[in-house]
Amino acid sequence: MKQLLLIDDDERLAEPLKTFFSQYDFELLSQTHPIQALEFLKQHSVDLIILDVMLPEIDGFETCRRIRQFSEIPIIMLTARGDVMDRVVGLELGADDYLPKPFEPRELVARIQNILKRSASRTEPAESIYFQGLVIHAQTQQVIINERPLELTSAEYRLLLLLASQPDKIHSRDEIMQELNGIDADIYSRAIDILISRLRHKLKPLQAIKTIRGRGYQFILEPGH
Repeated sequence: MKQLLLIDDDERLAEPLKTFFSQYDFELLSQTHPIQALEFLKQHSVDLIILDVMLPEIDGFETCRRIRQFSEIPIIMLTARGDVMDRVVGLELGADDYLPKPFEPRELVARIQNILKRSASRTEPAESIYFQGLVIHAQTQQVIINERPLELTSAEYRLLLLLASQPDKIHSRDEIMQELNGIDADIYSRAIDILISRLRHKLKPLQAIKTIRGRGYQFILEPGH
């Protein structure tokens, strides 16, 4: 049974979701205070986090940022207004998906299943991939840059693996979206740009990803050993 953590100050939301999720073999844990939730996550392992934006003490964006300092657990953010900029900010901070409130529980389950399925069924190269200054260990999903471990979110890792597995190929936004599906079409172009920008920043000082105007993105690191 997969364990999920709901971080939401609305205590009325947790109980009906717990009952509903149990039909899909999900156990839902809940925290109403983000600071306590952060401490919980440092001591316990869960498979996915459902994180509300509107929280006491610190908001969901800051909570997401702090989670990403020590964990790459998939995060679905709940946005009360469904505002596009809220979604973009969440993606910039490392969230994997978002869902506007109010939402249908079945849609939330579908998004959770989608994220967990992508993680479980992801096609990995049989061996490690080596470039100048960069190594991707496919079996452990560990990335090493200039002999130091690189922390990536699940979306960033999938994007890096997609590009690095086919060096020199130009990947269009549509192709990238097909691989990283889950983000709505109304902001997908912006979301891909955000992911590319975040990945480029983390790969510094390596210049690994080239923008091909009007066509997409290309991985250009030289092979290594």
